[in-house]
Amino acid sequence: QVQLVESGGGLVQAGGSLRLSCTASGRTFGNYAMGWFRQAPGKEREFVAAINWSGASTYYADSVKGRFAISRDNAKNTVWLQMNSLKPDDTAVYFCAADYGWGTVPLAHYEYNYWGRGTQVTVSS
Repeated sequence: QVQLVESGGGLVQAGGSLRLSCTASGRTFGNYAMGWFRQAPGKEREFVAAINWSGASTYYADSVKGRFAISRDNAKNTVWLQMNSLKPDDTAVYFCAADYGWGTVPLAHYEYNYWGRGTQVTVSS
Protein backbone atom coordinates (compact mmCIF):
# COMPACT_ATOMS: atom_id res chain seq x y z
CA GLN A 1 0.00 0.00 0.00
CA VAL A 2 0.93 3.63 -0.32
CA GLN A 3 -0.03 6.33 2.19
CA LEU A 4 -0.71 9.85 0.97
CA VAL A 5 -0.74 13.09 2.93
CA GLU A 6 -1.81 16.41 1.41
CA SER A 7 -0.80 19.85 2.64
CA GLY A 8 -0.79 23.46 1.50
CA GLY A 9 -4.47 24.28 1.51
CA GLY A 10 -5.85 27.45 3.01
CA LEU A 11 -7.82 30.64 2.47
CA VAL A 12 -6.86 32.88 -0.44
CA GLN A 13 -8.44 35.78 -2.26
CA ALA A 14 -9.64 35.43 -5.83
CA GLY A 15 -6.74 35.85 -8.21
CA GLY A 16 -4.27 34.47 -5.70
CA SER A 17 -2.16 31.32 -5.73
CA LEU A 18 -1.65 28.23 -3.63
CA ARG A 19 0.67 25.25 -3.96
CA LEU A 20 -0.61 21.91 -2.74
CA SER A 21 1.76 19.09 -1.87
CA CYS A 22 1.12 15.38 -1.56
CA THR A 23 3.79 13.23 0.03
CA ALA A 24 3.71 9.45 -0.32
CA SER A 25 5.14 6.70 1.81
CA GLY A 26 5.03 2.95 1.90
CA ARG A 27 5.87 1.94 -1.67
CA THR A 28 8.05 3.02 -4.57
CA PHE A 29 6.51 6.33 -5.55
CA GLY A 30 7.76 6.09 -9.12
CA ASN A 31 5.52 3.08 -9.74
CA TYR A 32 2.36 5.18 -9.47
CA ALA A 33 0.44 7.60 -11.61
CA MET A 34 -0.83 10.44 -9.46
CA GLY A 35 -3.97 12.50 -9.63
CA TRP A 36 -5.57 15.50 -7.94
CA PHE A 37 -9.30 15.61 -7.43
CA ARG A 38 -11.59 18.02 -5.63
CA GLN A 39 -14.99 17.91 -4.02
CA ALA A 40 -17.15 20.87 -3.12
CA PRO A 41 -20.06 20.58 -0.69
CA GLY A 42 -23.02 18.84 -2.30
CA LYS A 43 -21.07 18.02 -5.46
CA GLU A 44 -19.44 14.96 -6.94
CA ARG A 45 -15.70 14.44 -6.65
CA GLU A 46 -14.19 15.78 -9.86
CA PHE A 47 -10.93 15.34 -11.71
CA VAL A 48 -8.48 18.24 -11.59
CA ALA A 49 -5.12 17.02 -12.88
CA ALA A 50 -3.03 13.88 -13.30
CA ILE A 51 0.55 12.97 -14.08
CA ASN A 52 2.16 9.75 -15.23
CA TRP A 53 4.81 7.83 -13.31
CA SER A 54 7.76 9.72 -14.83
CA GLY A 55 6.23 13.19 -14.95
CA ALA A 56 6.49 13.32 -18.73
CA SER A 57 2.72 13.37 -19.32
CA THR A 58 0.19 15.62 -17.63
CA TYR A 59 -3.57 16.00 -17.94
CA TYR A 60 -5.96 18.72 -16.82
CA ALA A 61 -9.64 19.38 -16.49
CA ASP A 62 -10.80 22.10 -18.87
CA SER A 63 -11.83 24.24 -15.91
CA VAL A 64 -8.24 24.51 -14.63
CA LYS A 65 -6.22 24.31 -17.83
CA GLY A 66 -3.80 27.21 -18.07
CA ARG A 67 -4.17 28.05 -14.37
CA PHE A 68 -3.04 24.89 -12.56
CA ALA A 69 0.13 22.85 -13.01
CA ILE A 70 0.88 19.36 -11.71
CA SER A 71 4.43 18.16 -11.19
CA ARG A 72 6.29 15.47 -9.28
CA ASP A 73 9.69 14.57 -7.91
CA ASN A 74 10.07 10.82 -7.46
CA ALA A 75 13.22 11.26 -5.38
CA LYS A 76 11.15 13.28 -2.88
CA ASN A 77 8.04 11.06 -3.09
CA THR A 78 6.03 14.20 -3.72
CA VAL A 79 3.53 15.52 -6.23
CA TRP A 80 2.51 19.18 -6.32
CA LEU A 81 -0.42 21.13 -7.66
CA GLN A 82 0.42 24.77 -8.35
CA MET A 83 -2.81 26.75 -8.50
CA ASN A 84 -2.78 30.26 -9.95
CA SER A 85 -5.52 32.78 -10.76
CA LEU A 86 -7.79 31.10 -8.26
CA LYS A 87 -11.53 31.62 -8.48
CA PRO A 88 -14.28 31.17 -5.88
CA ASP A 89 -15.46 28.15 -7.92
CA ASP A 90 -12.15 26.45 -7.07
CA THR A 91 -13.24 26.22 -3.44
CA ALA A 92 -13.27 22.56 -2.43
CA VAL A 93 -11.47 19.86 -0.53
CA TYR A 94 -8.56 18.73 -2.69
CA PHE A 95 -7.45 15.11 -2.64
CA CYS A 96 -4.43 13.41 -4.11
CA ALA A 97 -4.69 9.84 -5.35
CA ALA A 98 -2.35 7.13 -6.58
CA ASP A 99 -2.80 4.38 -9.16
CA TYR A 100 -0.21 1.66 -9.58
CA GLY A 101 1.22 1.27 -13.06
CA TRP A 102 3.09 2.81 -15.96
CA GLY A 103 0.41 2.75 -18.65
CA THR A 104 -2.60 4.92 -19.35
CA VAL A 105 -3.09 7.54 -16.68
CA PRO A 106 -6.58 7.27 -15.18
CA LEU A 107 -8.74 10.38 -15.10
CA ALA A 108 -11.73 8.97 -13.19
CA HIS A 109 -11.76 8.89 -9.42
CA TYR A 110 -12.98 5.27 -9.30
CA GLU A 111 -9.81 4.13 -11.08
CA TYR A 112 -7.57 5.21 -8.21
CA ASN A 113 -6.81 2.83 -5.37
CA TYR A 114 -5.14 5.08 -2.82
CA TRP A 115 -6.29 8.41 -1.45
CA GLY A 116 -5.17 11.06 0.96
CA ARG A 117 -7.50 12.66 3.47
CA GLY A 118 -7.70 15.94 1.63
CA THR A 119 -6.84 19.58 2.23
CA GLN A 120 -9.33 22.46 2.20
CA VAL A 121 -8.94 25.26 -0.33
CA THR A 122 -11.18 28.28 0.10
CA VAL A 123 -11.15 31.15 -2.39
CA SER A 124 -12.89 34.31 -1.31
CA SER A 125 -14.37 36.79 -3.78
